[in-house]
This record gives sequence, C-alpha cells and structure tokens, in this order.
Amino acid sequence: MGRKLQFEIFRYNPQDTKSVPFMQTFFLEETDKMTLFIALNRLREEQDPSLIFDFCCRAGICGACAMVINGKPGLACQTQTKDQPDKIVLHPLPIFKLIGDLSVDTGVWFREMYQKTESWIHTNKIFDPTKEEERMENLVAEQIYELERCIECGCCVAACGTARMREDFMGAASLNRIARFMVDPRDERTEQQYFDIVGNDYGIFGCMGLLACEDICPKKLPLQNQLGYLRRKMGITAIKQYIPSIVTKTLIPGVQKMLPDSVRKRLENVFPDPFC
Repeated sequence: MGRKLQFEIFRYNPQDTKSVPFMQTFFLEETDKMTLFIALNRLREEQDPSLIFDFCCRAGICGACAMVINGKPGLACQTQTKDQPDKIVLHPLPIFKLIGDLSVDTGVWFREMYQKTESWIHTNKIFDPTKEEERMENLVAEQIYELERCIECGCCVAACGTARMREDFMGAASLNRIARFMVDPRDERTEQQYFDIVGNDYGIFGCMGLLACEDICPKKLPLQNQLGYLRRKMGITAIKQYIPSIVTKTLIPGVQKMLPDSVRKRLENVFPDPFC
C-alpha cells in the first residue's frame, strides 16, 4: 500500500456571493507514479465534483495546471507526489484573476503583455507569399527557438517578488518576450524603441534580480541570461542617451566652452555600442 496523502486545498468561488475562502482537507492513498494532476482528478471524481482546477495536455506543454504547490509555483502534471511530503498544500497562482479554487485566468494578463511589448515582428517589408522564407543562421534560429519555448504558465510571474509588490511590473515572461524579438534579425525596431518599452522601472530596471523566475520555470528557460542581456543593452542605451548630455551640458558647462571642436566631438563618442 502507498502512503496516505493529506491535501490542504484552497477553496473559493468568486462567482458565488455566499462563498468565502477556506482550506479544505482531503485524504488519498498514493499510487505508483502518481502526479498531482492524477491526484486532483481522483479527488474530483471520487470525493468532491465541485473542485475547480485547470488541465489540458498532461505533458507540461499547455501550462494550464500551474498552481502553488507547498509554497512554490509549479505544474501539477509534472509534479510527482513521491517527491512531496505526506501533507501537500495547494493554492492558486497569485497576481492572476481567480476563477475558482485552483483555477486562474492567465489569458487576460498575457494578452495585455503582448500589447505592452508589441509582440510581433516589426518590419516595413511587404509580405510576398510567392517568395521563399527569409533565411537566417542556425545559431540565431536556435536562440529564437530557445526563447519561444515559454508555455505561458505564469509560474515565473507568480514567483516574482517585484510582481507581487507592483501590479505594473512586466515580469520575466514579458522581458523574455522582448529578448526574443531583439535577437530576431527580421525585427527592424531600434534599441531606442525597445528602450521605450522596457527601459524603465516597470521593465528591466524594476527587476530585483532575485531570479525566482528561473528557479521555478518548468521549461528551464535561461531567464537569468536574458535578464542580464536586456539590462546590459538597455543600460548602454540609457548611457548613450543621457550621459553625454550631462557631461557636456550640465556638469562642466564652463569647461565645455573652452574645449576645441575636435575634443568635443571625441567626447560625444566616448560611449560606443559594444554590441554593434
């Protein structure tokens, strides 16, 4: 016989005016290779048909079954009960709109994210269906593919300390999306245009660098690398935009007048872009 598992599950239906939040206890005997997805389905089929949670693919691809598992966001279909203690506590993902019990609406958040990041290829080229697709280097294609593996489960957003404190913070999923288009040679946006989107406190400079997003990402995306890449790129863009004017016009306005033209021109070019 397997272990007797105790489940403490958050229950609340915001559609029911009489419903109030509470934790409900369930008990279930563990079976071989049981996942939380299997356990939740058994609880709903055998004990309480009103239990609300989401699922679709059962393969860690759709991201629908994301929830907080013993205080840590994760996918129910990818979490085996044998790796959990006898008592398993389940909550819905924070930040997102609650539908009921363990189910949240991530779609609204991600739709707004796509609008904020302008998540599409920006180009002036007119599409010609009769022409061959644009070719790119295999290394670039692999970089884009790596960032496209995000399944939009919302775990990284739910684990983010900044997102928990600030509703306007874009989160790792948004910043990863921007990085994906920055490495795509088909996108014709300038660094300044990217800076206008994420070069601020609710973008890359709002990230505290705790990296809980990378720790809990079910697809193991290299979020630390992408956040560092964006911070460098946007930092250099900010320096190029602001520092020359500060040095030449604010800090030493008297000295500026005394400098020869050749020196002033060199001063304006002391911050070349190392990524060019």
